Amino acid sequence: MDVDGLLHRFSVTCSAALDAVAPLRPRRKQTTSYPWLNDYTRSLRRQCRVLERRWRRDRLSCSRLLLVDALSHYQRAVRSARNNYFSAIISQHHGDQSRLYSTVNSLLLLNESDGLNPTVALCTELQSFFLNKILGIRLSLQPQIHTIHVEPPDPPAFSDFAPVQLADLMKLISSMKPAGSSVDCLPAKLVRDSVSALSPALMNIFNISLSTGVFPKVFKDAVVQPILKKPGLDPSTYENFRPISKVPFLSKVLEKIVHGQISAHMNSNSLLDVFQSAFRPNHSTESALIRVLNDILVASDSGSRVLLLQLDLSAAFDTVDHQILLNRLRSWVGVTGVALKWFRSYLSNRTISVQIGDCASSSLPLPWGVPQGSVLGPLLFSIYLLPLGNILNQHGLSYHIYADDCQLYVEMDEKNAGSKLAACMDDVKGWLASNFLKLNEKKSEFIVFDPRNHHGSHPVCDLLTLNPKQCVTSLGVKLDAGLTMAPQINSVVRSCFYQLRRLTHLRRILKRRHLESVIHAFITSRLDYANALLVGVPDSALNRLQVVQNAAARFLTGTHRRSHITPVLAHLHWLPVIFRVQFKLLTFVFKALSDLAPSYLSALLTPYVPTRSLRSADLLLLHTPRMRLKSRGERAFVHAAPKLWNSLPIGVRQAPSLAVFKSRLKTHFYTLAFRQ
Repeated sequence: MDVDGLLHRFSVTCSAALDAVAPLRPRRKQTTSYPWLNDYTRSLRRQCRVLERRWRRDRLSCSRLLLVDALSHYQRAVRSARNNYFSAIISQHHGDQSRLYSTVNSLLLLNESDGLNPTVALCTELQSFFLNKILGIRLSLQPQIHTIHVEPPDPPAFSDFAPVQLADLMKLISSMKPAGSSVDCLPAKLVRDSVSALSPALMNIFNISLSTGVFPKVFKDAVVQPILKKPGLDPSTYENFRPISKVPFLSKVLEKIVHGQISAHMNSNSLLDVFQSAFRPNHSTESALIRVLNDILVASDSGSRVLLLQLDLSAAFDTVDHQILLNRLRSWVGVTGVALKWFRSYLSNRTISVQIGDCASSSLPLPWGVPQGSVLGPLLFSIYLLPLGNILNQHGLSYHIYADDCQLYVEMDEKNAGSKLAACMDDVKGWLASNFLKLNEKKSEFIVFDPRNHHGSHPVCDLLTLNPKQCVTSLGVKLDAGLTMAPQINSVVRSCFYQLRRLTHLRRILKRRHLESVIHAFITSRLDYANALLVGVPDSALNRLQVVQNAAARFLTGTHRRSHITPVLAHLHWLPVIFRVQFKLLTFVFKALSDLAPSYLSALLTPYVPTRSLRSADLLLLHTPRMRLKSRGERAFVHAAPKLWNSLPIGVRQAPSLAVFKSRLKTHFYTLAFRQ
């Protein structure tokens, strides 16, 4: 049998077994049941009802007192069961911030609804809106007669997939999140729990798919669930919804196998763009921000003004052309033979349907784009954008890309900066239009960083049709023209205090250790995100973040607001904010020196090599470049990182692993912070 026949037989067998064990039955009455209620609480509730009927019958004071005592006992039991239920969830998923967030929202009764009344007609309207939007974008793009030619590299061939082994498949399924689609023959959690029984059959199906180059047809139907882009938006406006595709769980498993082999091929041959930080190991938004801000600070240190241009693409993942993507796979990645046939089968004949609640639309063909909820979608989009980096390199512009967020920055005082930027933008717009990617000029913006605080127009700015901004948001971080980081700190403080006010309702529900996990998920995570960019900012700015941490510590321990906070932080083993900033930066340094960080960060660090034989040659020191204007430049990664690194004890620098380094570094900072 072919792969579709085998998969159909597998689905029929599993569905028959599931129907025999747990057949579907209609429910006569829809009741609301809370998951923390158990047999004990139900028995107490029945007893309360018995006593209530008795009191209503005889109206005696003794019957009323018995009812009040029973109700109090029942309420205490329900509160205890509810506390134990949520405490168990928090202790089990203390590292999963999304699960903690949904749990806390359910506790606070703040589950936000999208305000939609599920109907089949509404699903059909949303489906038509999403498809017409993509079609309208593609039709609005005029093909460019004159586009820049980008010569692809000569990558080694990748023609066949390696068969998956049973042990590797079982490990892969067990490690995946049990999230699937409504068209799954078995629930994703049941597949993961029954991995030992299902893996031999699945291994046979997946290996046949990989060897024949055929992607199963049943995996090509994506169920789209629209969600609001931001809370509070008008649900009657369809533009405010983001289509999230949910593909079958087994499809994700097969895509994960292919993703691992293609990624290994590209990483071993350095085929990905160096400055593409999305969906790659050891890369993150924070590493991308460190590199971008470092280049801007270094240029500002030399006295140059720097222009940062952020390009926004409209529905970039949804407008990808399949034929162009297959050409990218063949010419830029080296995918040929059966592997290329598999990708062609994966992209062809895809369909989507919109589902809201229990209502769903019919399936319609989707001849463009990569599914946003799939495993291979992000990697395929990165491959689709590979020529864009070469175009920017040809014009000599600095850039950084994270998925579809592209940032260009250029020194405005550089010779021919204006003509270079104008020529580059013409080629970029032409290349985007030729590849069915639409540049959204309304959301694209630029900002000028001026070390001398000069105001006024500049010839380079006049080339852009956009209005300059005094503050832009780059990968979740607010950058102001003066690089004071004040808007970012204000945003973090405002968000943390809002979350802290919400968490005050949990004091009576959660135990202290569980409440601390929630505080780390909602408060500490916000304080720590991209805090490596705050190295060198004035202490007065960091003190505002320290106030947030102090408030969280007082909330957790019940300390009076006038009590000294340092002993409380020492008891909780919470490093103050200034040391958390240095801790994050030094962690990136250790990763860069241990090949655990992006190459664009490792290139900024140079080991110290003395000109003659000295004892310092074996101390793992870093060379500190000289600065021209000791102002903003001292905050750059290339300057700040070596200074902090060289100030560490030799035992910390010589840590054998990242875990040991973090432990020793935390002990060192803990001693500095609380040695009194």
